[in-house]
Amino acid sequence: MNWTAVFYVLLSAVLFGISTPAAKTLLGSIHPGVLAGLLYCGAGVGITILRWLRPMVFGISSAPEAVLTRSELPWLAGAIVAGGVVGPILLMTGLALTDASAASLLLTLESAATALIAWFIFHESFDRRIALGLLCLVVGAIILSWAGSPTIGDLLGPLAIIGACIAWGLDNNLTRKISLADPLQIVGLKGLVAGPVNLLLGLWAGGPLPPLLPVLSASVVGFFCYGVSLALFVVSLRHLGAARAGAYFSTAPFFGATVAVIALVAPVTIPLLPAGVLMAFGVWLHMSERHEHEHLHSPITHSHSHVHDETHDHDHKPSEPPNEPHTHAHRHSRLKHSHPHMPDMHHQHRH
Repeated sequence: MNWTAVFYVLLSAVLFGISTPAAKTLLGSIHPGVLAGLLYCGAGVGITILRWLRPMVFGISSAPEAVLTRSELPWLAGAIVAGGVVGPILLMTGLALTDASAASLLLTLESAATALIAWFIFHESFDRRIALGLLCLVVGAIILSWAGSPTIGDLLGPLAIIGACIAWGLDNNLTRKISLADPLQIVGLKGLVAGPVNLLLGLWAGGPLPPLLPVLSASVVGFFCYGVSLALFVVSLRHLGAARAGAYFSTAPFFGATVAVIALVAPVTIPLLPAGVLMAFGVWLHMSERHEHEHLHSPITHSHSHVHDETHDHDHKPSEPPNEPHTHAHRHSRLKHSHPHMPDMHHQHRH
């Protein structure tokens, strides 16, 4: 188990969970559609600035992150279209036609959509333990989202929200394909494209531009709760795979509800405890996973920060950095062995 990646994705869930009570405090002065655009813009602009300032803030790293290559741009474009354009359009359509409580329940399907796409389209490994853990996490999120007896009504609205969840699930899986690249570059490009698109959609829906202070507040929330959160999520994708990272990330509603209780003095609701227990059990099932068998590494060439180990045994050109860790394009030779592993970017074999 890569505990650093688990910590990153849970921290990502905490930050994104905080965005819910934070957004509620801003909705009084900002139209929901405009707010979504400002959050994405704050993420895109803030993360892009952080990427420029990274050498000054964190020092010059001996192993810089790999930049996106031309062959990876189609994956990024697909992720932006699915998660930054199609998803929000379907969500806005669904929210206009669906009861709010039913919409909250349906939105919990994103983690399930991420896992199903990862398992059955991109062939990530899973077993009954992982499937049960995901089920506990999704049920816990549903319990937190339940509000009375929601009525579905017309099918168009719920189908649009389900479509949005599928679009975001596809976004997560496409982003996983490029997760070895610089996460700040990925998140910055996503935000700089999705932000203006969502902002225009909000203005088109009738939302006015808010005053400067709410705009700045939304941008700060977007930077931390969307930008930093997504950057941490991208790092976890490269080490855990889309299904497992999405499962951990589904704890975000619980963290959001907990923050609302602490910061906004919201009442402690009855569903909070059973939801927390279910989610804790689901996280434990995933964290205690041990997956080991003989597997084959197919030959592959890619670039990322690495040290020389059993899977990184290659020669260097004079122009390539000799120190470790280091970053350069390298080729993995065919290798068959057995050891505990996760469906990370070096273990994408079928089972």
